[in-house]
Amino acid sequence: MTTAIPCESIGGPHQHVQEADFEAFVERNLAALPLDGKKVVLVVPDGTRSMPLPQVMRVVHRCLVDRVGQLTAVIALGTHSYMEPEEIDRMFGVGGEGQPASLAEAYPGLTVVNHEWQDPEQIVKVGTLTADRIAELSQGAQKVDVDVEINRHVVEADYNIVIGPVFPHEVVGISGGNKYFIPGCATHDAIDLSHWVGALLGVEKVIGTTGITPMRAIINAGTDLIQNEKLALCLVVESGTGELEAAAFGTSEDAWAAMAEVAAESHIVWVDEPFQKMVACMPTRYDDIWTAAKGCYKAQPAMADGGEVIIYAPHVTEVSETHHEIYEIGYHCIDYFTKQWDRFSEVPKGVLAHSTHVRGAGTWDPATGEQNRIKVTLATQIPPEVCAQVNLGYLDPATVDLEALAAEPGTTVVENAGEVLFKLARDRRG
Repeated sequence: MTTAIPCESIGGPHQHVQEADFEAFVERNLAALPLDGKKVVLVVPDGTRSMPLPQVMRVVHRCLVDRVGQLTAVIALGTHSYMEPEEIDRMFGVGGEGQPASLAEAYPGLTVVNHEWQDPEQIVKVGTLTADRIAELSQGAQKVDVDVEINRHVVEADYNIVIGPVFPHEVVGISGGNKYFIPGCATHDAIDLSHWVGALLGVEKVIGTTGITPMRAIINAGTDLIQNEKLALCLVVESGTGELEAAAFGTSEDAWAAMAEVAAESHIVWVDEPFQKMVACMPTRYDDIWTAAKGCYKAQPAMADGGEVIIYAPHVTEVSETHHEIYEIGYHCIDYFTKQWDRFSEVPKGVLAHSTHVRGAGTWDPATGEQNRIKVTLATQIPPEVCAQVNLGYLDPATVDLEALAAEPGTTVVENAGEVLFKLARDRRG
């Protein structure tokens, strides 16, 4: 059970927090905690989340390293691919020109590890959410027992401190906070359940919602089973620049709630007319469609019926490095799976959820087949036959002229896509 502490915040929507003010904010809040001699775990994002991690880690490390008994950073991968040493170095700001040569030089006394979700020795079962409890939390969407399994470092810590950004999110509404524990430091069962409930409710209804959605209620309940202190330094980061707009420190629920409201102002763009075509230009931090699909999620609520989202990511060569089932089932609307459940009941629900999140709203029945609300096209290095295999369109990225597309009536080109959410102003009024 996390001890209640005051939640303090700094900055606000579209503001820029000065580095000196941020450092003083972090120093003040960490100094107030009884961390001397304690085992402290910093739960940090993987490379798919943009934030000035080196800037934040420098001050956190300086405040903690001479006080705590043990200091570990766990990269909250969920079930993403393990980060390679050179990727970790780059994310923590070491090894490059003008940077410290190594993690040990930059952060002495800090151990950095992946969340090794595939290694049973690194996983601890912390409890079970019963079917009745899941039915209550999911508002009846699911009724099944779920074992909650969490990274061993997180479970065995005295204090866990989440350090990460907050953005609109397709599964829980707004990312961050306890989401760094589940799915970030969890295994398939809890991850699959929360994602599947989100799929059943529909990405366009959930994404950008600031309150406690059914998925976040499940995540919070699962996180409560971790019997230690769970705090968070939640950040709102200006998309594309990495500038800090705001930060909050408190319990992992309170700090998230404070920054969710800021993120909803900073990272949601309300448009008057639906888009006919959007080209979502994906940064290289998204290295497969499993992650680069965020460009599609963030566009869907503002797309016209029959509109097209083009995921432009010429660096991407595969659909998913770790979830190969997606090649077998492809991308389809929720009806396609729920109305043919005998065919798909054995597929991990997290994979099914990802499929439906990308494909978006639609219908399926045996007589007429599948009717999808929007088109989704890949402009990547994934070959046309594989795109067809997974039920997505193909566009040769070598033929894409972004300037020409941006000049086309009805076409919108979004640089650095994947973080800013587009929604229709009429839905805001509603």
